[in-house]
Amino acid sequence: MSIWLREDGPARKPRLSRERIVEAAVALLDAEGQAGLSMRALAARLRAGTMSLYEYVQSKEDVLDLALDTVIGEIEPAGPGPWREVLVRQLTQNRQVMRRHPWVPALTATRPLLGPNALDRSRRVHTALAGAGLSGFELSAAVGAVTYYVNGYVAAENAWWATIRTPEADAEIRERVYRHLREHVTELATLSQVEYGDFDGAFLLGLDLILDGIQARLPAKG
Repeated sequence: MSIWLREDGPARKPRLSRERIVEAAVALLDAEGQAGLSMRALAARLRAGTMSLYEYVQSKEDVLDLALDTVIGEIEPAGPGPWREVLVRQLTQNRQVMRRHPWVPALTATRPLLGPNALDRSRRVHTALAGAGLSGFELSAAVGAVTYYVNGYVAAENAWWATIRTPEADAEIRERVYRHLREHVTELATLSQVEYGDFDGAFLLGLDLILDGIQARLPAKG
């Protein structure tokens, strides 16, 4: 059962703390990815016995849930404003956090996001789209569309940088691919090299296109 659906047992005398365990888990995930996280590796990072961790969490899944919600808490809530501006600010923050923590996109697809930070950020996206006029299944589908777009975009972006690693290597391979495309794909003859390699611009343009589609489905204002 998810940690968010269980009640904590009686308080124990602190030797470690759940907060210290989660902080170490986030650092380990950032360094090694999800495959590198084990209770033994986490205990070693904390210079503690493996069994001592189980005084604060029941399993590695608990640790993953807690680490994920902690990192989601780094997403700064967007302030008030028109619904599109709120979503662009919020989802841009999502992307920045997932770029700092590359393990997040895959993890969000494997578990219910029920932690307090996840629920708060999700509520803000729902509120913005509901305020625009969506409801029911269309509201759920719109939330899914923008959420999956950001997660998928960043997952691909993170995979690219995990392979290419440096801006210099990125520029070199893009130059070679760009020349090949210009020579062999007529439809890309007008594509500029700057546009082709602009992750930030491509992200915002793609998000804008999705929001255009959502806006086209909004009920007409009488």
